[in-house]
Amino acid sequence: MTDIYYETVDRLEKMGVDREYIIGWMGGFMNNPPREEQRLTEAYSAGYEDGQNQSTDSADKFQH
Repeated sequence: MTDIYYETVDRLEKMGVDREYIIGWMGGFMNNPPREEQRLTEAYSAGYEDGQNQSTDSADKFQH
C-alpha cells in the first residue's frame, strides 16, 4: 500500500469525517467489492466512489 492511503485515512479521521465515509473510502481505494445493497449508506457510497477515484471530494459533506 502507498503512503497516500494511510495519510488520507489519518487526515479524514482528524477532520472528524463520518466513519461510514472512511470505511467506504478505504474499500473503494482497495478495489474491494461494495457492501450489499441493504447495508449501503449515503456516506459509505460517497466514500467508496471517492476512494475509487483516489480523491476526498465529498468528505466535507460528512464531517461531524
